[in-house]
Amino acid sequence: MNVLIVHAHPERRSFNGALTDTAVATLAAAGHEVVVSDLYAMGWNPVAGAHDFTTRAEPATLDIGTEQGHAAKHGGFAADVQAEIDKLMACDLLILQFPLWWYSVPAMLKGWIDRVFAYGVAYDFGRTWDRGVFTGRRAMLSFTTSSPPSSTGTDGRNGDLERTLWPLHAGVLALTGFSVLQPFVAPAVRWVDADTRARLLDAWASRLRSIGSDPPLAFHRLEDYGPDGRLKPGIEPATPGQHRGRRFHLPPQ
Repeated sequence: MNVLIVHAHPERRSFNGALTDTAVATLAAAGHEVVVSDLYAMGWNPVAGAHDFTTRAEPATLDIGTEQGHAAKHGGFAADVQAEIDKLMACDLLILQFPLWWYSVPAMLKGWIDRVFAYGVAYDFGRTWDRGVFTGRRAMLSFTTSSPPSSTGTDGRNGDLERTLWPLHAGVLALTGFSVLQPFVAPAVRWVDADTRARLLDAWASRLRSIGSDPPLAFHRLEDYGPDGRLKPGIEPATPGQHRGRRFHLPPQ
């Protein structure tokens, strides 16, 4: 199996660094080919812009989606973007390794997603979800937090972690066709002792040894939705992203 680990932490000696090192050693020992994109070490530019393209569809104005689609058809991505696209397209398993900052990924990783999960490459009209580009491949999140697991429970002060991760699990990985695996979460790493960190690394290694048989998370298939983009009557919501209950912060639709 070809594995791509996208590592996004500014301190290589951090616990995220230890998780990446553990993953590389464990997966390589199991016979897998492992490639690491260490974004901070690479000096990755997280800002999408005209510099992403060597040829343009509309030189006068910049629309990122239009230019990504044009570049996908004409081999027009800048070298740094194309190199990461090549790694992404070659992988059977994608692991995103990062600290959870402000309920999301660091800007460096978000910029990698913006530039590399390009329109015409990672997704296209008619090529999303269970018909997506990466159907048959696997992806997962591995990340650290600074809070205990109880605070990200269904009634925790930081909110339900399943819903926090929905934009990444659904809006990036499942939307592009990946079978999304349960995340690996290393909680409260700033506050735990060395023995706890060692146990977390052992748990990560153990998880990776059987990663090929991990059951994926459930997402609705495209056929579950009607022409209006909503679940058809009679199909019960089965993910953190869809429900038919009360909406607290937005007007009803």
